[in-house]
Amino acid sequence: MKPRKNDRRYKIKIDGLELVVLQKLTGLMCESFGLDNKIDAYKGTRDITFYSWDLDCLETVLDIALQNPAEEEITDPLELEALKSLNIRVRDLIAS
Repeated sequence: MKPRKNDRRYKIKIDGLELVVLQKLTGLMCESFGLDNKIDAYKGTRDITFYSWDLDCLETVLDIALQNPAEEEITDPLELEALKSLNIRVRDLIAS
């Protein structure tokens, strides 16, 4: 999907354990117009830019992972906490 000039950009920095957990979930983003590759390539040193459709996909993926974390191989309590934290941050971006 190609952004238009009036499409709003959302910038967020994801690093540390949040980034590790998010990169584990890129398999759920198979039809996300390159979002999975963008997240796989992201190193966490700068802000990453998302558009509204990217945030919708992220929100869905995070919700799926939170509903059944064991299925997505998230067994460590710290990883689960990072996943919850990232979910809150993404929802806050969507609401803003």
